[in-house]
Amino acid sequence: MTMQNVGPLAVVLVSGGLDSMISAASAREAGYRLLALSIDYNQRHRVELAAARRVATTLGAERHIVLPLDLSAFGGSALTADIDVPKDGVGEGIPVTYVPARNTIFLSLALGWAEAAGSRDLFIGVNALDYSGYPDCRPEFIQAFEGLAEIATKAGVEGEPFKIHAPLQHMTKADIVREGQRLGVDMGISWSCYDPAPGGVHCGTCDSCRLRSKGFEEAGIADPTVYAVRP
Repeated sequence: MTMQNVGPLAVVLVSGGLDSMISAASAREAGYRLLALSIDYNQRHRVELAAARRVATTLGAERHIVLPLDLSAFGGSALTADIDVPKDGVGEGIPVTYVPARNTIFLSLALGWAEAAGSRDLFIGVNALDYSGYPDCRPEFIQAFEGLAEIATKAGVEGEPFKIHAPLQHMTKADIVREGQRLGVDMGISWSCYDPAPGGVHCGTCDSCRLRSKGFEEAGIADPTVYAVRP
């Protein structure tokens, strides 16, 4: 699918996951031309980068950058260090799959590209309802970052503020699945699992797999995901 060279540019963060895919598809529906940014942070679930490439191509991104930034040098997360990914279900508190300051880092990189490209719109697929409890998925984080962008950039200081779009912010996972169906995207090309099983399939027992499966089930939509163990 290709995009015509019309309309404003938006930098969309594309992880390869379901939420970022639907967020980017929302930007496309709103008439934006897409610049897709994925971060290769040496994450455990690196298969998601292949999914990110599929998503960017399918949505007609004019350019897709996969930026290497090895956050495993810092560690501190089950996704970047030798820490077991929890498999007992979504619990209370902030889980060990939280990557320190990840969305702050990713949005900062997206902001830099947006300013360089002349874009004033950024899209991120964060969600504050059915999620794993990460602090950088909350509305107050998005609002604070938008304020930061205004005072931290040449464009912002010169009266061209940036808008951080989080179209899934107040959706349940079932709402997101329904939105994906409405937008007509192939949700089967996205990747959610934190700990891929042999054969390159979703494990079915990590938090992200459980939330993904729950979303399809509650939406009443067939789940195209292949799981090693059914959640």
